[in-house]
Amino acid sequence: MKLNYMAAVVCAAFVLTSCVSSKKFKKAQADYVQLQTRYQTLEGSLADCNNQKATLHEEKNELNKKIADLNREIELIKQNYTATLQQLENLSVISKQQAESIKQSLQNIGAKDAYIQTLQQQMAYKDSLNLALVMNLKGAIGNIEDEDINIKVDKGVVYIDISDKLLFKSGSYTITDRAKEVLGKVALVLKNQPEIEFMVEGHTDNVPFKGNAILVDNWDLSVKRATTVVRLLQKEYGLDPAKMAAAGRSEYKPIAANETKEGKANNRRTRIVILPQLDQFFKLLEPATGN
Repeated sequence: MKLNYMAAVVCAAFVLTSCVSSKKFKKAQADYVQLQTRYQTLEGSLADCNNQKATLHEEKNELNKKIADLNREIELIKQNYTATLQQLENLSVISKQQAESIKQSLQNIGAKDAYIQTLQQQMAYKDSLNLALVMNLKGAIGNIEDEDINIKVDKGVVYIDISDKLLFKSGSYTITDRAKEVLGKVALVLKNQPEIEFMVEGHTDNVPFKGNAILVDNWDLSVKRATTVVRLLQKEYGLDPAKMAAAGRSEYKPIAANETKEGKANNRRTRIVILPQLDQFFKLLEPATGN
């Protein structure tokens, strides 16, 4: 009798232990799947950042070429200046006109040196501004799927493409609740940098819009969607209206072929074009006059 009782106790303990181990194993499996998903998301974000870094690197190389050309020009001025001094070595008196010419040459050299230094500073500012802005935007809206929202930098301008399925219902310019969530996160980043100006562009596919009492065609629909977003950013999130513009592109700036359902979906989007204040930088790229 005692032996049977002991055997029953041992069996019960073994069964309980197996149940507990099975629960732990399933939990560990679930944790692993969650970590794997998170890893893949972070890996995708890293790839985007690397692409943006490569674009900025190309722009930086172009500006470095500009600096190299300016350095060669300075070297030529210095050589001409040295040659002028050598020609004047045997003269006992330097004329007023010659003295003024030498003075002007020295001023030109100083201006070119200052020009290069300012250009280099603007390059560094431009790179850091774009990278910081993109990283802030990605951090703010990092929970949005890639196919619904895309952020990129091209030639110093930051573009945010938001799929219309997040913002509007088909053929409508009334913003959805989900759109307010996305635009609120974008607005938070833009509000922290009040000097930045931006434009909101509406885009459609090539399916003709069936007009109504208010809208006639895709032109009207794209413009109305852009002004709806701008109005929301101003009234609900407090962005400065003087820093915003609204535009409609209709169907004429596609990013994919309209022959497929997926292509049409990609073309139906709202684009926020962020224009950093780089007026001084671009003025530096203009040809110098009077030197």
